[in-house]
Amino acid sequence: MKAFRNITACLVLFFTPLLSMAWGMNGHRISGQIAENYLTPKAKAAVRAILGESVAIASNWADFIKSDTTYNYLYDWHFVDFDRPYAYPEMVEFLAHDNHTDAYTKTNFLITELKKKNLPKDKKLLYLRVLIHLVEDIHQPFHTGHTQDKGGNSIKLTWFGESTNLHSIWDSKLIDYQQLSYTEYVAAIDNTTAAKRATWQKDPLTKWIFESHEIAEKAYTEVQGKDIKSAYVYNFNHIAELNQRLLMGGIRLAGVLNQLFG
Repeated sequence: MKAFRNITACLVLFFTPLLSMAWGMNGHRISGQIAENYLTPKAKAAVRAILGESVAIASNWADFIKSDTTYNYLYDWHFVDFDRPYAYPEMVEFLAHDNHTDAYTKTNFLITELKKKNLPKDKKLLYLRVLIHLVEDIHQPFHTGHTQDKGGNSIKLTWFGESTNLHSIWDSKLIDYQQLSYTEYVAAIDNTTAAKRATWQKDPLTKWIFESHEIAEKAYTEVQGKDIKSAYVYNFNHIAELNQRLLMGGIRLAGVLNQLFG
């Protein structure tokens, strides 16, 4: 019996870090594979040499490492929260003076560091793994949500009869409901034009955050004080928007990596 309890405790410790992942494993891999699809040959070779694996597989490292308390300092890097709805000029002004540890300041930090030619190999690996993850996280709407409800984590809902929360629905429930592997998912949604990709990649980081923030605000309003009436309807109403965020995150990540390593 004692052995059973020990095994159970180990399983809880192992799976706990997975519960709050942005996009979930499939979501991160989807954006990561899309990014890899649009890397220049030079950037692809450089990134693979640093990571030792594909962008898709490396994209979940910053969530997996939550199981190691040595990396607890990375927790606040995954999101940038707001206390109310912001218009775009307000957000630009707010972020211009942002000195907090969050996804905005740390994404800028990582890009600056990775431009350094003499960056040690261990830091280059760490910073690249985290940068990949944060660019993808920023495109998950509830990583730009409200401080007071922990980006939708405190808003309890049901999804096909299962107890969950608003953050988790956008992290993984909607994606997993499609019942596709990450490679099948990429094949289904990766259908942009060169002109569209160029436009998305020219947008500043503030725009990426604002787009996610707008979607989160709309989603907050929809569930305010009430549960989701039908998960089928919710999926129908939101899956295209969610797929767009996965796609844009991958395309913009490719743009960042091509600038750094291409």
